[in-house]
Amino acid sequence: MAAARIAEALRANPSVKAVLVQHSESSTGVLHDVRAYAQVTGGTEAILIVDAVSSLGIADLPMDAWGVDVIVSASQKGLMLPPGLGLLALSEKAWEATKQSKLPKYYLDLTEERKYAQRNEARFTPAVSIMVGLREVLRMIEAEGLVEVFRRHDRLSRATRAGAEALGLTLFPKTTPSPALTAVQVPPGVDADRVVERFATSHNITIDGGRGPTKGKIFRIGHMGYVGDFDIAAALAALEQVLHDLGQPVDFGASLGAGQKVFAERG
Repeated sequence: MAAARIAEALRANPSVKAVLVQHSESSTGVLHDVRAYAQVTGGTEAILIVDAVSSLGIADLPMDAWGVDVIVSASQKGLMLPPGLGLLALSEKAWEATKQSKLPKYYLDLTEERKYAQRNEARFTPAVSIMVGLREVLRMIEAEGLVEVFRRHDRLSRATRAGAEALGLTLFPKTTPSPALTAVQVPPGVDADRVVERFATSHNITIDGGRGPTKGKIFRIGHMGYVGDFDIAAALAALEQVLHDLGQPVDFGASLGAGQKVFAERG
């Protein structure tokens, strides 16, 4: 549906030079169909710019195979590091577009950055400690295997969703959920921010709530990067206790049991 709207917009406005989309939309927990978007922009002059901050290393995003022009990401999500590194990749089509750019620029001049990168140099002082950490992260990903990394995130996502639904909760995105996190609607009469607070104060577990129009209506459980099966098992057990503490009827063990059935696929 979204791809069709993009195609319609490009037909109506052939002068459009760029389409900006997100792969994993972390405020709602939705995974977007970037491959379909690339199929739409591929035959036009528009470059497809993808925000992959919460999907790189979590969901498959083969840039060249799909025809994505620009991918922007960072170090603090699937790459398991503190914030501090911005990651950027451009297709040849995108590099050609940079030649047409007339906006004033100094710090983020991609043409200059490319010259330094080709010499294996940094144009400005880099976040060296995080770059060293990135080297270790890439070794970890290589040891686990990229395909298995994607499978693990998918498994954790499905287990979290199954656990939430086993408690009678409604998932916020009912289709195309992101493997990076799960967004869940709270029952009527419950403030999602209180769920987030209880997770922290009673169980020392950090989750997050909604933003803007979803504030107080949803909570979000992340399962990205270094997260494993037992992290989600602990979160589901905590969820049962938190809902009970907030006066909701809970079938204790239902959430954990549903999640464990998904975890069992690992064997």
